[in-house]
Amino acid sequence: MNSNYMNTETELETYAGTDLGLTYTADYSQFKVWAPTAFTVSLVLYETAGTGASSQLMFGRDSGSIVPMQRGDGGIWQVKVSGDLKGKYYMYRTIFENGTINEAADPYATAVSANGLRSAIVELRDTDPEGWEGDKSPQLPHPADAVIYELHVRDFSAHNSSEIVHKGKFKAFTETGLRDAAGNPLGIDHLAELGITHVHLLPVFDYQTVDELNGAGEGPLPDYYTEYNWGYDPQHYNVPEGSYSTDPADPGTRIREFKEMVQALHSKGIAVIMDVVYNHTYAFEKGPFEPLVPDYFYRRDYLGRLSNGSGVGNELATERPMVRKFIKDSLAYWASEYHIDGFRFDLMGLMDSVTIREITEELRLAVNPNLLIYGEPWTGGDSPLAMKTLKGVQRGKGYAVFNDNFRSAIKGDSDGWGRGFVTGEYGKEGAVASGIKGAIHDFTDSPVETVNYVTAHDNLNLWDKILTSQGLRQAAGLPELENGSLKYGGDLEAAVREADPYFAVDPHNVLGNETVRRSLLANGLILTSQGIPFIQAGDEMLRSKYGDHNSYRSPDVINAIRWDRKQAFMPVFQYYKGLIELRRKHPAFRLHGRQEIERSLEFLRCDGGVVSYMLKDNAGGDVWNNIVVIFNANTHSITQSLPYTGGCWNIVADHSYAGTEAFRIAGDQEVQVEGLSMMVLYDSYGEPAPRSKIIEVHYDRPDGDYRGWNLWVWGTGIQDGQCDFRQMENGRAVARIEAELGTQSVGYILRLNDWEEKAADGDRFIDCSGSEKLIKVLVRERKQSGRGNADDPLQLTS
Repeated sequence: MNSNYMNTETELETYAGTDLGLTYTADYSQFKVWAPTAFTVSLVLYETAGTGASSQLMFGRDSGSIVPMQRGDGGIWQVKVSGDLKGKYYMYRTIFENGTINEAADPYATAVSANGLRSAIVELRDTDPEGWEGDKSPQLPHPADAVIYELHVRDFSAHNSSEIVHKGKFKAFTETGLRDAAGNPLGIDHLAELGITHVHLLPVFDYQTVDELNGAGEGPLPDYYTEYNWGYDPQHYNVPEGSYSTDPADPGTRIREFKEMVQALHSKGIAVIMDVVYNHTYAFEKGPFEPLVPDYFYRRDYLGRLSNGSGVGNELATERPMVRKFIKDSLAYWASEYHIDGFRFDLMGLMDSVTIREITEELRLAVNPNLLIYGEPWTGGDSPLAMKTLKGVQRGKGYAVFNDNFRSAIKGDSDGWGRGFVTGEYGKEGAVASGIKGAIHDFTDSPVETVNYVTAHDNLNLWDKILTSQGLRQAAGLPELENGSLKYGGDLEAAVREADPYFAVDPHNVLGNETVRRSLLANGLILTSQGIPFIQAGDEMLRSKYGDHNSYRSPDVINAIRWDRKQAFMPVFQYYKGLIELRRKHPAFRLHGRQEIERSLEFLRCDGGVVSYMLKDNAGGDVWNNIVVIFNANTHSITQSLPYTGGCWNIVADHSYAGTEAFRIAGDQEVQVEGLSMMVLYDSYGEPAPRSKIIEVHYDRPDGDYRGWNLWVWGTGIQDGQCDFRQMENGRAVARIEAELGTQSVGYILRLNDWEEKAADGDRFIDCSGSEKLIKVLVRERKQSGRGNADDPLQLTS
């Protein structure tokens, strides 16, 4: 244990300002760092990037010029340096009372040298691509409208069949007009053609284990460097990863090219989600925090040892004020500077629930009301954290969690022979039905609190998992892999060439193959269930990773997306495209609330390998009156009776096709559903009224402090419970309540967090009995009465 270990109960000074790190201007640069336990702190200015051999020595030829910093309130050390420092590099040198001397990069650094060795001084406006000020995030009217596509930057373009010039780089996303020999769109045009709404990028902040110079630098390299990594090993949280840049040695290039990637995706109507890792750092003693504030940023157990709920040796103590502040500041920076549209939290169970709640509320209110926020509601091991963000904790809090209950019910276990609904196991129908309903009778209050998925980057991908559950790994020649290499040695590329994951697929009848049909059934469930659907990149082309269940450091021969499979498996791509179009065009598959689902979704059958249900009465304002969805996981066909509605049933999806246009009609009051397939039918078009009316509550507080305040609402007919303020307008916080048409009044209580305070005595009600579709009301805090009283709502406009 570190002899300088600080008692976790020690309270240090904290700082509330928003100017930590570097504030650059052409006339001066201001540096601020939080280091309350340091005896002295100095700024060290360098002319070089620190990548040369002599640069590794603290007091070598590249020792830099030392500028003393002044201690201020809140544990802050600061200095203002006159002149234009653009192009220089800097570090902080700390000296502690026991004589320890550390030199570290700025944890708030927004630019760094290659491999993150030094913080860099850049003018961020110089990094804005042309038209960046006009870049706008695609509109996301409701979280249920999202269709998420999980993707690794390098996987996207590394393979030769991608036809992309900037392979493995951010700039790959800017290349348009690419086609394969058959004329199929590739790259970013493929994403637009598929119809997804969000690209979820595996970590794209600066991580530690890939050599950004790839042998071009001087001096020995650490033995942990690899050519490939998923990126769950944070180094600099506020800087893009340099290996995805065309020139990692230039600090500004990675920033500009990251923005170009975001801009290109936005131009195609695709939003960008960052996979963020605030639960641990790759390194501890040489990480971004320990050299500056020893023993503060990391969680410890009751014996004072570093806790290891992450499985990689450490956990960040997110419950501590300045750790929580760092995370919130970092996320706000990405959302504002880089126009990021959402965040996925790695091992969110290791982050305390207060931090996640405050992130969700404050970022939406201050930066972007439509931010999509979700994460993994589990840990990688035991942790002493009391307030873990686990499944169920998210109820009513405005963010979502991955639904591993649904995942396991669909496919079985993640890496082995275990089976689920689509892989041949009976008895999973009830768990599948629970997932179809958005888990509202399981662990959610609202369908948009669940991210529905079958596979992600972790574990076997979908094709390989189904092969494994069918006992076909050996027949497919899938090699045994471990840590990016063949388990028993040998030539990995040769082993991959010899393997044939598609040995049983008839190229003239792709959709007739059993493994193909099981895979379509799996993601067919995901794309037609209530909640937020999430698919892994390449599923639409039957991507295989050759049986590698943990490809985090495996080479491109395993991970790269093979774009030539798009044409080879075109019927599969068309099926995915059709299902996504079906979901996006029909709000019945995107219901907004618990009450709406309970009113609109009725199960017809849930046994014997069959799950079928009806979305009725123009669910969600859909133009189709009634919709029936049937999933048959049996290898044989089944007969499903259809409800009598007075009209015929039109089929828009079956074992051969999926889309939005009817291509055949079901006979009488029953239909035959092929084995291992799904079917979607509707009875007739209707003329539905608008799905809801909107109540805008404008909350006016004299102190302007809206942190933690929310509404508790009931009687909406769509989604009762907590309703957050999501944006600011004219200095007031605004919340939007969705109410079923015909609702006469909606009740609410204005409260702080989870009933810490109420801003009024008794219940309040908003009259919505009129014909207006938008009702605006003002709730004003009384100036003279302090924090605990609010006036009755006043109608503003309608």
